[in-house]
Amino acid sequence: METSNRELQAAEYLERHRIKELVSYLTSALLFFRPEKPREYLISLLERLRIAKVTGVAFPFFMDNSNIVAMFEMMDSSGRGTISFVQYKEALKTLGLYTEDGDLKDDGHIITLDKFKEEVNKRMKEIWSAF
Repeated sequence: METSNRELQAAEYLERHRIKELVSYLTSALLFFRPEKPREYLISLLERLRIAKVTGVAFPFFMDNSNIVAMFEMMDSSGRGTISFVQYKEALKTLGLYTEDGDLKDDGHIITLDKFKEEVNKRMKEIWSAF
């Protein structure tokens, strides 16, 4: 009985402080950049996150606009400048920026590069600012 209570308390703690999400994003950044010294890189990233939180400067995103454009272009294989809602949603899932209980609705419109960049940047800022 006490074990399940401790497990519940641990799960609530992790959820309240968004630890699972933080570890997931730190891992993503490690895999994306593959630094020579991963521990130092993580310390640096956490320090930049702390500074951003305190001072209001930009949060340390692990993707810049060139990466977002490259991802969009891979999905837009026909070069039309648009992707489908399904591709859009899957890209956000791949980046860890969408969950099944998310608020994303298919309004029938196609997704342009500008919309894709705007949404990725907005969601990354929301996620980092929560830590």
